[in-house]
Amino acid sequence: MAESVAAILVAAGRGERAGHSTEGPKQYRTIGGRAVLAHTLALFRSHPRIETIVLVIHADDHALCERALGKEAARVHLVTGGAERQISVRRGLEFLRASDRPPGIVLIHDAVRPFADHATVDRVIAAAIAHGGAIPAVPIADTIKRATSDLSIAETVPRSGLYGAQTPQGFRFAAIVGAHEAAAGSGRSDFTDDASIAEWAGARVVLVEGAAGNVKLTTREDIAAADERLANEKLKEKLPVIDVRTGNGYDVHRLVPGDHVTLCGIKIAHDQRLDGHSDADVGLHALTDALLATCGAGDIGDHFPPSDPQWKGAASHIFVEEAVRIVAAKGGRIMNADISLICEAPKIAPHREAMRQAIATMTGLSLDRVSVKATTNETIGFVGRREGIAAIATASVVYGEGK
Repeated sequence: MAESVAAILVAAGRGERAGHSTEGPKQYRTIGGRAVLAHTLALFRSHPRIETIVLVIHADDHALCERALGKEAARVHLVTGGAERQISVRRGLEFLRASDRPPGIVLIHDAVRPFADHATVDRVIAAAIAHGGAIPAVPIADTIKRATSDLSIAETVPRSGLYGAQTPQGFRFAAIVGAHEAAAGSGRSDFTDDASIAEWAGARVVLVEGAAGNVKLTTREDIAAADERLANEKLKEKLPVIDVRTGNGYDVHRLVPGDHVTLCGIKIAHDQRLDGHSDADVGLHALTDALLATCGAGDIGDHFPPSDPQWKGAASHIFVEEAVRIVAAKGGRIMNADISLICEAPKIAPHREAMRQAIATMTGLSLDRVSVKATTNETIGFVGRREGIAAIATASVVYGEGK
């Protein structure tokens, strides 16, 4: 059977370093449209392992708490805290011990850490079950200095092995209750967190990976930064997801005796022609496939099967224009089209600009977003033997702009 888990949220402090506010102490200040406390409670309320939540508040803050949490205030157990954090935590523990079913594991969390996440909570619970106590922590990155009373540097402290402690801190319930009672009995009230009480009592506490964003809101600047962070997250949610996709197309048709070829929409006099059901314009066929590929719409054969007599001798700009329509219907905007023609003859350079203009007209692109290139196959293979002409096309399309 899985260990039962409860959480104590400590919210009885006065938060003097955050300055005065008409909203009350810092746990009731508004960030992202809700009180800090409401954000913190939402995290623990939504965690599937946490069965019971005790919220420890100041005796003067019941009205503030109800206003900050609304209906959620009735879904947690409110306990009145004391003058020191250590007293507040002990009262939360005493409430749980007096309940019908005390938990196996208890998490103790600063209510002014609204950015803890489920993954961190999971790591703490697992390690607390395995070792008896666990806290999330992050390695100290800054160089640490120890100062004298006049703020002169006394020494530089090696930061190897130093970590910044975070919450929630998790413990086996009976062990942390015993540690708190022993500390109270000895008159100790100078512990800075629950892990230090457990350590003092001889319990083992291990570190698990914390989260850089799991910050404690201490000053007015911290609260302003948290509000900005949430505002930016909301803005990102509202912004459309821009999805840029690239499609490729390839086509080849054999050459047979004739008097012209049609490439990229331009008729070019030649002593051969391209053989195909339509006008066999390899450039536009490749472009059609490239466009369709950006939205998973199959290929040219799916939309214009050679078995259908209506496409006999059809001009291939029809295929490109249909692909453009399909892309637009799926919310896409074509960004560019690039076609490489591979042939020994005819010469493409004299017709390149007319080809680019024809493609720009079909796709709605400006001319600087259309590229047509040509290369020979150095007399190698079927292209080199003038048995056929091949084309490779690439198209980029952006989707999601209208969402």
